[in-house]
Amino acid sequence: MISINEVIEKAGLKEMYIERVGGGEINEAYKVFNNRSEFFVKLNDAGAYPGMFEQEALGLQTLRENSRFVIPEVLQFGTAGSKQFLILQWVERSDSSADYWKKTGEQLAELHQHSQIHAGFSHHNYIGSLKQLNTPVESWSEFYISQRLQVLVEKLLKSGVFSPKDQKYAYHLYSRLPEIFPGEPHSLLHGDLWGGNHFPNENGLPVLIDPAVYYGHREMDIGMTGLFGGFRREFYEAYHYHYPLEKRWQQRLQLTQLYPLLVHAVLFGGHYVAKSSEILKKFGS
Repeated sequence: MISINEVIEKAGLKEMYIERVGGGEINEAYKVFNNRSEFFVKLNDAGAYPGMFEQEALGLQTLRENSRFVIPEVLQFGTAGSKQFLILQWVERSDSSADYWKKTGEQLAELHQHSQIHAGFSHHNYIGSLKQLNTPVESWSEFYISQRLQVLVEKLLKSGVFSPKDQKYAYHLYSRLPEIFPGEPHSLLHGDLWGGNHFPNENGLPVLIDPAVYYGHREMDIGMTGLFGGFRREFYEAYHYHYPLEKRWQQRLQLTQLYPLLVHAVLFGGHYVAKSSEILKKFGS
């Protein structure tokens, strides 16, 4: 087995202290530092998740170039034996400033105003440990069906977790999608914007990490903010002030949350399966 010491040696980081930190379900994560420099290093199984950190690095760089969020600088990525690694600038977490949520909403609105004709991205990437397809498609509804929902519904059906009735609701939903979402330019999205992927830095400014970047309907990011704890009211007020959401966006929230819930249903099962099935029935019956 390749150790963190071997990885940082290959990366050229010498005379460093190593401290284990939290890094999610599939990663080993470390703070690597001396009295001059501090780095965040992630490693995982290169065979199980090929290209993951290269794709994450591209997503982070895309966000750095197109937003005012604090985005950790990518310093290096590569492989060492069976491991792949990603080395980022260390960003210290701190307490929120008084206007943290307002700034987060304002800066997300600005990010979403970077747009293109096609949904998708220049490459496929990951959301959690699952591959995320990003083949460019001009129609948002077609993209959401073919690159997001259909893949996971079929996976759950084949595994016996979903029933034919769930599949029937999904097919009905697919036929209705073009009428449900308002037509908008495809926005640059963080792609996995839950509460664990943002935090204030030492100056109280909003930091974004662990993106699953693509261009798509901006309500996808908004929907994700409502899962797993939710964001503060000031965030939504600031966002809406700078880039007003279309009418009935609240009624579409569950539909935008369907994709991350399906991801969790595949990875973890349990109540995520029931919740996904419930949303399919609501919008597809």
